[in-house]
Amino acid sequence: MKKIVLTGGGTMGHVTPHLTLIPRLLEKGYEIHYVGSENGMEAGKMASMEGVTYHAVKSGKLRRYFSWQNFTDPFRVIAGAFQSAHLMGKLKPDVVFSKGGFVAVPVVFGAWLHRIPVLCHESDLTPGLANKLCKPFAKRIATTFPECAEALGPKAEMTGTPLRPELFRGDRAKGLERAGFDGNKPVLMMMGGSSGAQSVNKCLREALDDLTGTFDILHVCGRGNLDPALEGKAGYSQAEFLDAELPDALACTDMVLSRAGSNALCEFQALGRPMLLIPYPKGASRGDQILNARSLEKRGLCHVLMQEDMTKDTLVKAVLDTWAEREKLEEALRNAPPADGTERVLELIEEIQG
Repeated sequence: MKKIVLTGGGTMGHVTPHLTLIPRLLEKGYEIHYVGSENGMEAGKMASMEGVTYHAVKSGKLRRYFSWQNFTDPFRVIAGAFQSAHLMGKLKPDVVFSKGGFVAVPVVFGAWLHRIPVLCHESDLTPGLANKLCKPFAKRIATTFPECAEALGPKAEMTGTPLRPELFRGDRAKGLERAGFDGNKPVLMMMGGSSGAQSVNKCLREALDDLTGTFDILHVCGRGNLDPALEGKAGYSQAEFLDAELPDALACTDMVLSRAGSNALCEFQALGRPMLLIPYPKGASRGDQILNARSLEKRGLCHVLMQEDMTKDTLVKAVLDTWAEREKLEEALRNAPPADGTERVLELIEEIQG
């Protein structure tokens, strides 16, 4: 039986593609081990997953800002590297697939020490620091964006991102029923990411009276961000988070308002939904969402509104302008390269084993 180690963590963007690959790897007869952090969200998702053995290692984070943890985390990284190297020698997997995040760095290094081939995946337009550190030890690197593959050189290939097949099996009628909509108006879904998007949430709610004449609005606002005062408002439905219900919600969605995380963008692109993107501003991140959004905009796949330009009025105008050009956007999305990289990533996992 072939054995594979999966690794990655820190955000759901580092975990979700594994959820797509695991059933397919099990079908192919792989014994699956997942190496993640002791307390990260990957531990909660993977530790109880059937068919997966979870191994927790110490990990740290290299921050670009001052924090007292910058003085202690290097020791955690070193400890994690020793743990991971020992684990790779003990497990002796045929291949490692890394989705990034700092927990992955010592795992990739440990695999390299034992001559185990590694495939990394980078979701954003520019390589994250973890994948930059992993590049010398990886055999191949799969990317979501063509610009990233070009920047990483001969080892890299644009594949798209592994997407969950259930996303494409949603039921529009069920999605409308769950949201309490009758289907007579187009549905605008606001997706803020796994932790929500406070400034966009606030601005959208201020603009509800200007938008609900045209749209029914399904607002996925993030945990702890429900507004009790808006419960029962006509043309508006709010939810903290969608999991099993997400495919049905996407099936009833006619246009998306979203941040610009790469996994979500791939999902919307694969589903052919017109998008208005409001990326996280540079000060709140390393700027990767801005680059992601601008890349799609350059290819005619979305419209972009920068957060610093966002007011109630500019948001309403941008939403209506995007909706007015929906046919043009939908045609560009149909003609774009496939966003679902599941098959090619699986092929690369087989190929690098030689």
